[in-house]
Amino acid sequence: MIKVLIAGSVRQKKVILEQFLLSLYDLNLNGIEVDYAFVDDNDDKRASNLLRKFRPLQSRVWFFEVEPDQESYIRNEANHYWSNSLVSRVANNKDLLLKHALMKQYDYILLVDSDLLLHPDTLLHLVSCNRDIISEVFWTRWTNTHELPNVWLMDEYKLYIAERGEEVDANEKDLRSMDFLNQLRKPGSYRVGGLGACTLISSKALTAGVCYQEIYNLSFQGEDRYFCIRAVVLGFELYVDTCYPCYHIYRDSDLEGVPAFLRSIPYRSIINLKNHSGL
Repeated sequence: MIKVLIAGSVRQKKVILEQFLLSLYDLNLNGIEVDYAFVDDNDDKRASNLLRKFRPLQSRVWFFEVEPDQESYIRNEANHYWSNSLVSRVANNKDLLLKHALMKQYDYILLVDSDLLLHPDTLLHLVSCNRDIISEVFWTRWTNTHELPNVWLMDEYKLYIAERGEEVDANEKDLRSMDFLNQLRKPGSYRVGGLGACTLISSKALTAGVCYQEIYNLSFQGEDRYFCIRAVVLGFELYVDTCYPCYHIYRDSDLEGVPAFLRSIPYRSIINLKNHSGL
């Protein structure tokens, strides 16, 4: 039986964390042995208490504590604000989870952010793709733009391919980017240059040394960039799956879209989740 560790670094609002945990309870685990591990980095004690109540039947759950962070994580309806120290903290937390998965000899770790809702078939499908590193797609309206994905093709967040030295004008950039975005709206599995937030990583990749630590001679922002660059250098290709998109609760106002996301799922296996979770 395949063994998977579902894990994440959690600093979240209680109302959003509740939705995330409920979606984990609803995952289809047919034929997969699943355990869980979380770094409890919450600055809201109510969220921390809620996380500690997460106890799925027939699964082990590990909670890792870290020293309280003196720096606030500021987020509002406009943006989330990430300082270098906050990014480094998340990178360290994620690497702790990778090391735990490696030490406990899991076949895969699914690293997932705590502001996502997963489709019940997400885990089974990602495992069936037989990739060493693959993320499930989701879409976010980061600012006043149209929705954009959690994956990209080149560099820090380039949504189009350009050959080395190729001059690409603004119109061509838009056309190539739109081709990529349209592709991601079609169910399938596609090679990408960067990914994050809901990522299945194989034991082979873990053993090879993938991690989220900063690469000192690059100025890219975000631990996912360093993970992706290091992974490709180690010989791994990166893929995105688009068959079961996640729902991203980036803002409090995105909670309004949760019922519609749940209604879009043809079937759900939830059986009295509140009794399981203590929520």
